[in-house]
Amino acid sequence: MTNPAIDFPVYDADSHFYEPEDAFLRHLPKKFSRDFQFVEIGTRKKIALDGVISDYIPNPTFSVVAEPGAHEKWYRGQNHEGLSIRELSGTPITPRDSWRTRTGRVAELDQQGIYSTLVFPTLASIIEERLGNKPETIAALFQSLNTWIEDEWGFSRDERLNPVAMINLSNVDLAVAELDRALRRGAKVVGIRPAPVPGIRGGRSPGDKEFDPFWAKVAEARIFVCLHASDSGYDIMSRRWIGGANEWIAFDMDPFKQCLDALGRAIADSLSALICHGVFDRHPNVRVMSVENGAHWVAPALKQWQKVYGQMPGAFKRNPVDTFHRNVFVVPFYEDNVAELSQLMPVERIVFGSDFPHPEGLKAPLDYLNEFSCLGADAREKVMSHNLRGLLNGDRN
Repeated sequence: MTNPAIDFPVYDADSHFYEPEDAFLRHLPKKFSRDFQFVEIGTRKKIALDGVISDYIPNPTFSVVAEPGAHEKWYRGQNHEGLSIRELSGTPITPRDSWRTRTGRVAELDQQGIYSTLVFPTLASIIEERLGNKPETIAALFQSLNTWIEDEWGFSRDERLNPVAMINLSNVDLAVAELDRALRRGAKVVGIRPAPVPGIRGGRSPGDKEFDPFWAKVAEARIFVCLHASDSGYDIMSRRWIGGANEWIAFDMDPFKQCLDALGRAIADSLSALICHGVFDRHPNVRVMSVENGAHWVAPALKQWQKVYGQMPGAFKRNPVDTFHRNVFVVPFYEDNVAELSQLMPVERIVFGSDFPHPEGLKAPLDYLNEFSCLGADAREKVMSHNLRGLLNGDRN
């Protein structure tokens, strides 16, 4: 499908597949099988992690899903009828083959008018928060998932599809080993969770020098790292106020939890850790991208970084705002104010991502054109094509 408003190849920084059970289990060593199980609960399947049944995602087998774009009213703040997420989801549908497997995905991109896309898993975000005390298990699950992706999708099979290899930093030696595997397979991008790195003494900053072997290899390979929205463990903030379940439940839309903005805090804190703890000073060629975290957090983060720099200039090699502008890319939500964002950061660091086929995104990826209409033609091409294409090609400008 062509669009008269676009005369350049569109690159999408955020699309997904719905994993089958086999994605985690096909290559998982038997000794870890008790830590990650699909179990029958009545007539439904759930996941048990470390022996605890999770309700994080109500239907972890994705036998049915909500239509793409089903939640648009919610995220635009236009839910005037006061409907629940379940009501907005409408009648569940069976996911297309192109949402579960590579089959037909390139043809679907052609139909959508997308040239190339990053492809993220969906269920993988359940793992790290619930198995933080078992780094070897997390590493084994991600290795199994990444090997399945290589089997079924291929990390370098087609420049149209760019799967993201997921890596956990808890054990830096295992993280570097998984990064090496991803590079041998031709991966151009890897993903880490925007959260503290679990450890026996509590959380650690991903910017700590302990993790320099990982960041050094990322810089040397000229790939980039995505910090995609996940369960970052920030639901603990709401539990300190109101108690409740001991895990984050997807689409649990309590108004107080919404006000706490766990999503924005997690990505702002993660980037603060990378900037303040010197990753971009020690490894200036590292580039990271915030994906599916929106951009509403950018303005307050910039203000806070500038304030701290004014208070403690000696703690930084350069203004942290300048570091952010040089090393960090941001994928805004469709409900974000893109015109305002383009005044806060270089347009060369803003990237289009659709979240297709998730219900939080829009029905069709190029529906985002309306959100970028505030930009001039050159800026629009950078956001929807040039910026991501450059990252995939190893550009560090």
